[in-house]
Amino acid sequence: MKILKLKKTIEKIIKEVREGKKVKRYKLEDMNIFKLGDKIFEIIWEIVSDWKLFLKNTLGSQMVRASDSMIANIAEGYGRYFVKDNILFLYYSRASAYEKLFWLDKAYKMELITTEFYKNLRTKIENFILEINKLIKTIKGQVDKFGMMPWWRYKRKSNQ
Repeated sequence: MKILKLKKTIEKIIKEVREGKKVKRYKLEDMNIFKLGDKIFEIIWEIVSDWKLFLKNTLGSQMVRASDSMIANIAEGYGRYFVKDNILFLYYSRASAYEKLFWLDKAYKMELITTEFYKNLRTKIENFILEINKLIKTIKGQVDKFGMMPWWRYKRKSNQ
């Protein structure tokens, strides 16, 4: 059902572009993947800010940087004009999410976070990775149809 709706949306955009109509640019802050990444960053920032100085400056710093990089790469890709540039930065964002999982596992093994917190945040990061993969697949599937048009003309609707 969702795929059929997405296909109809894409066909409508293609028709509008061919007719020379302006296509609405979606705001970065309205993208579900950006909202999810931002929420993960806020959670990490809140927990790390309470750690002792040494832990903050070592493990905490890495956790915050990886979380920040997840959304910063989405933002940078959003600012790129061409589709393939955006896809590259989505790959970077996904890699940062995997790095975030690595640091999260370290914090859990060192007993800096609770099991409940660990499981909850790990699930959010895994969902982020799934959403990034869906977005990459959707955009890559449209590269041939749209050629060198800006990537932001495609909008993938998500459940998140």
